Amino acid sequence: MIASVLVAFVALIHVGILVMEMFLWESPRVRAIFRTTPEFAAATRVLAANQGLYNGFLAAGLLLALVQGLPGAGEGLAHFVLACVVVAGLYGAATAGRRIVYVQAAPAALALVAVLAGV
Repeated sequence: MIASVLVAFVALIHVGILVMEMFLWESPRVRAIFRTTPEFAAATRVLAANQGLYNGFLAAGLLLALVQGLPGAGEGLAHFVLACVVVAGLYGAATAGRRIVYVQAAPAALALVAVLAGV
């Protein structure tokens, strides 16, 4: 139960990132979150949308793992996708900003530990 809730939470984070990067990238609120200027947001709109799509795929993988069942058939998929999120979060923290550890990597790591522990 705990693992399922944490996996769902990580999926929700990535759905939110998808929405921000694909549809709201140039909005003042999202520019404040990502600390970008209007000019930078306009120039990187297509790149951000592409990143958002990848975040959507991560969310879809986690949701599919939940549908397949935790514990159960969805465990392997959850392990893989959560590990991908952790690696992406650590890379993002090293290259783009430390906050990404807290927003992406840490929740995914907690969810991965919960899935591995079967709780």
